[in-house]
Formats: sequence, C-alpha cells, structure tokens
Amino acid sequence: MVLSSIVLRPYQVEAVNAVYDHLRRRDDNPCVVIPTAGGKTPVMATMCRDAVQQWDGRVLILAHVKELLEQAVDKLYAMADDLWHQIGVYSAGLKSRDTDHPIIVAGIQSIYRRAAELDRFDLILIDEAHMLPPDGEGMYRTFLAEARVVNPNVRLIGLTATPYRMTTGMICGPENLLNYVCYEVGVRELIVQGYLCPLKTKAGRRKVDTSGLHVRGGEFIAGEVEALMDDDSLVRSACREIVEQTQDRHSVLIFASGVQHALHMQRVLSERGFECGFVCGETLPFERAETLKRFKDGDLKYLVNVNVLTTGFDAPNIDCVALLRPTNSPGLFYQMTGRGFRLDPSKKDCLVLDFGGNIMRHGPVDALEIKDRAGGNGEAPAKECPECQAVIHAAYGICPECGYEFPPPQREQHDHQASTAGILSGEVTETEYEVQEVYYSVHVKRDAPEDHPRTMRIDYRVGFNDHRSEWVCPEHTGYARGKFEAWWRARSSELLPATAEEAVEICMAGGIAETKRITVRSVVGEKYDRIIDYQLGLIPPRLDGSDERDGDDLPDYVFTEDDSGVPF
Repeated sequence: MVLSSIVLRPYQVEAVNAVYDHLRRRDDNPCVVIPTAGGKTPVMATMCRDAVQQWDGRVLILAHVKELLEQAVDKLYAMADDLWHQIGVYSAGLKSRDTDHPIIVAGIQSIYRRAAELDRFDLILIDEAHMLPPDGEGMYRTFLAEARVVNPNVRLIGLTATPYRMTTGMICGPENLLNYVCYEVGVRELIVQGYLCPLKTKAGRRKVDTSGLHVRGGEFIAGEVEALMDDDSLVRSACREIVEQTQDRHSVLIFASGVQHALHMQRVLSERGFECGFVCGETLPFERAETLKRFKDGDLKYLVNVNVLTTGFDAPNIDCVALLRPTNSPGLFYQMTGRGFRLDPSKKDCLVLDFGGNIMRHGPVDALEIKDRAGGNGEAPAKECPECQAVIHAAYGICPECGYEFPPPQREQHDHQASTAGILSGEVTETEYEVQEVYYSVHVKRDAPEDHPRTMRIDYRVGFNDHRSEWVCPEHTGYARGKFEAWWRARSSELLPATAEEAVEICMAGGIAETKRITVRSVVGEKYDRIIDYQLGLIPPRLDGSDERDGDDLPDYVFTEDDSGVPF
C-alpha cells in the first residue's frame, strides 16, 4: 500500500513549527489562526500523524456540532490515508462510541464527563475554536480538568480562521480556555501568494439605516434585523441589483436575515425568471443535501440561506457572496465573506455585494476592526465610493476602482488626537514598535521551480495578534544578496550563510543580535508596509559549533530520536 504524503505549504509548515515551539517553551494553551480556505486540516492532520507515529501519543479532536465532526473525519481520511485505521469517533449524534483508537474525533457534549472512559490523551485539538460560546466553555473546562487527572501533561491547541467569538471579543486571553495566538497568517498575504481568491466589494445602491437596531449579547436582535431587511421595495431593489451585478457570475450565495426574508428573496428572483435554492435550519436533510449538491455542481446559480452556511460549507465555485444580513459580529461577517475565499478554475475573483453596511461597520475583511463590547466612537474603518459604490479602506484618498477623489475631511475645531489614517493617496506614516518576539523561517515562493532561490522570512511580533514581516535573500545574487550581507553583518559575527536554511538555523541557535525595536513605514494605497529602521542589541559571540546545538533549535520540520524533541 502506498501511503499518501501530507504536502504542506510554507505557511502551514510555519504553523506546525510554531505550535511545537510554543508547547516546548510555554505552559499555556496556543491557538493557530489560518484564514478560511487556507488549509487548517493539513496542519491538524500533520500534528495528529506526528503525535501518533513519531511520538506514540494519542490525540483528541473536539468540536461542538455533528457536521463539524463529520467534516473533520472526512478531511483527515482524504488528507492522510495511513491514518484512517487510527481514527475513531465518539459522538451520540453519530451513534458511535469509539474509545480505543489513537485519534478520537468527539463531540464535547458526548464526552465532557467521560475523560476517564476515553483514557489518556497527549494533545487535544479544538477545531473551529471561534465557535466556543462564552457560556459553553464550562464543558470544555470540565473535560480538560478530568483529562489532566488522567495525564497531567496533556496540552490543548485551538485552530480557527477568526480568533474572536461571533459576538464578543478575542478568544485568547490569560483567563480564557485558549491563551495565546502562537501563529497567524492573514487573508491579504495568502491572496497575494495565490492561495486564496481575490475579493471585489460593492455596497448596495439602496441603503438601510441600522441605527435603530438594538444589540443583545453583542449581536443585533434577529427579529429587528429581519423586519428591517424584509421590506418589499428593498428586497426587489436588492434582487434587481444582484441579477445585474452577477450576469458574468456562476454561483451566487445569498445570506438572508430570516426565513421569511429568504423566502421573499427566492420568490422575487423566481418572478424575474431565475431559479433560487433555499436552505435553513429546518430544511429536511435530504432536501438540503440535494440543493447543496446542485449548487456545488453548478446546476443552481442562486442559493439563499439562513444561518446554516457560515462555517464549514465548502463550495469553491462560489464567485459572488451577497450579504443581506446586517451583523454586529466581525466573526460572522468574516465567515460569510469567507465562503468565497476558495480558489477554483471557474473564477478569477469573488464579488461581495454588501446590502447591510457590514464592510463599513467592520472594515475590509483582511483588516477587520475588533472593538471592545463597550464600543467606541472611532473613525469608520471603511468608506464607500459615491461614484461606483466600491467599498474601500478609509485611508484611501482616491478610489482605486474608478479614480474618484474624495474631498478632505471636515473637522469641527480640532480632534483630541491626530488621525492615524492617511487622507491622501501616497501619504507616508512612520511608526516605531517595541518587538516582543521574533520568528525566523524559510520562505518558498508559490509555484516557483525547485531550483528557485529561497528567502528567509522574519516575523516581528509587536503586539497581541500583531506582526510585521520582512524577507532577506541569502540565496540570491546581485543587489538582493548585497542587501542581505549588509543586514547580516549588522547582526551577527557568524560567517555569511549561503542558504536560507543555514541562515534560519544560525538565527534560531542564538547567533544573531536581538531586535528590540523596529520602525515601520506605511504608504497609503500601497499593499505592504516596510521596515526601515531597527534598534538592535549587542552582536553575540561566535557559536562554538553544531555539536552543542539542540535539535529543538532547528527551524525546519524535522524529527530527532531524542525524546526531548517531543513537544508534549
């Protein structure tokens, strides 16, 4: 039998290594953040395989709904066929109570009082960790406390696309179940690298006033939202605009504000001659399966849903997402737009039509503004072009879609503080940050040939969940190599490395000066910030040699025979 190999993308390798490094160096519970469609399953499958096959451990994968359990099992089977006989399922909803397999996928409701029955685990993975409700951590804490009686060294790891709950704040904190984001890669970065589908955004021409909506538990009250959106003239205007904007689109997913609103949308589209599917929580399973299959196969262009396709629904052919549901939750906004992130040969980008003011409320999906529940009156994170209805970052002075020039902002007297956002295109801002941690890794350009020079990526953590990155080029020639040599000599007394792998090894072994502060230059309208200055510590003395370098210091994804290399 030929076993399948888990081929990880460079950032997935970085995620796995970041988890292992965290488990070795810290005692709290880490979280990995990879965008929707960015591939969390290969990371999870790799950790499962390593724990079972390399370190003779056991892994528990937890989720809170049956659909996520089924997806986790199916994806693990597809990802690594050498694991299929090692995976068991413990779930009352799935009528399975396996306890003996080295990898158990379980529903928390079924096992939270049965830790002793399931025996020892070394790693516990929480998939879709953002779905942890604030009042639902109790079952996880109960299980974890009992699991630690069975194995005091068990470690907990979360995986999510959004490190904040649907209605409240960040899921990581000192007193939370998960404590620290050990690795995060952003939507924009994966789009630029070609791993996610580019997005285009437009607001609806007909505006809704959400100022009268009340908030309960961090989210708009559902009945008020549906009453606002289920206005006949608004529905007809939205349907007309959806049809106009999607003439060259193939698969349009519509998020409605309630069942009656969704049926209203379906009826109006039908009157215009367009078939529209409908699914909600009460749709019978066989009807839902048939409708979703037609949509995924391309036989059904329009599909309207209510509260069922925000998480775990994979249809790579979606090339338009229409938001007719205002939400106060940045997490829900992200999950809805994330349905269009997946790459597919049938599309070059995904159009997001926002009829609920969500982009204006939360900011671009690659730069969401997460507010305290207490709220605030800061500037809007996004704005709409009055000419073409494109929704863009608030810092733009000129619309990148149509060239409209925004007038300068009108201010009454003066602000208490200067604005941090650029007003005119090209404005330069320089900000100094204290560096809290530095990560080094080998970076391989997507789709590059095998002999293409690799770079060393350096990630500076400058705040909670806030990183600034740069790349240096030890394997290049000419100007790029010269820049690397100057960068290296300012920091290290070691001989100049010839490869990115060697450079990372020396950095991880302590052969490079500490970076204490960095200065970052931002230019409005440019995609990337640039690090222009550094405050460095003393250059360390030469390393004695590789014999004293522990295997844990190696940056690449390798295994050692030494048990100290086991991260749990």
